[in-house]
Amino acid sequence: MTTRPGPRERLLDAARELTYSQGVHVGVDAILKQADVARRSLYQHFGSKDGLVAEVLRSDGALDGYRRVMDDAGGDPRDRVLAVFDELDVITTRPSFHGCRYTAAELALTDSGHPAHAEVRAFKEGLHRLLTAELARHGHRDPEGGADQLLVLIDGVLAHAVTRPGARPALAARALAEVVLASQA
Repeated sequence: MTTRPGPRERLLDAARELTYSQGVHVGVDAILKQADVARRSLYQHFGSKDGLVAEVLRSDGALDGYRRVMDDAGGDPRDRVLAVFDELDVITTRPSFHGCRYTAAELALTDSGHPAHAEVRAFKEGLHRLLTAELARHGHRDPEGGADQLLVLIDGVLAHAVTRPGARPALAARALAEVVLASQA
């Protein structure tokens, strides 16, 4: 017999799904209905919808997903970086793909004090550090600059795949990532 998750987990699951499929401005009532919890649970666990959205981003696990993809590619830094673009091709061609949850939240939330902005930046900085470390291991002449270039490619893939379904931008970005990787000392 499986145990039903508690209200906190149900709220996170519902918010994770709905804010991705409908955007961060999805109504509280829709989240509460899908989670099958009382409004009080939202405020007890997260303080507000803003707190819930920030926690969805904090607990998303996307950075762990990037690490897992790289680890599955083995020990060679070049292969590890290119595996990211191979995985992006898989992700962006799924019918359920709606773009980057982090970029979408950053663009949609115009209140500069919204707690989600800090989570977006923390994720992007974590991904930058991960790519910088791989490029340093690869012997890249400017690991931080190269990581900046790879992040531009990743963000471009995630945006382009939404605006031109079927274009498979991860394949084009993979070829450009090879140029970045070739910039060794």
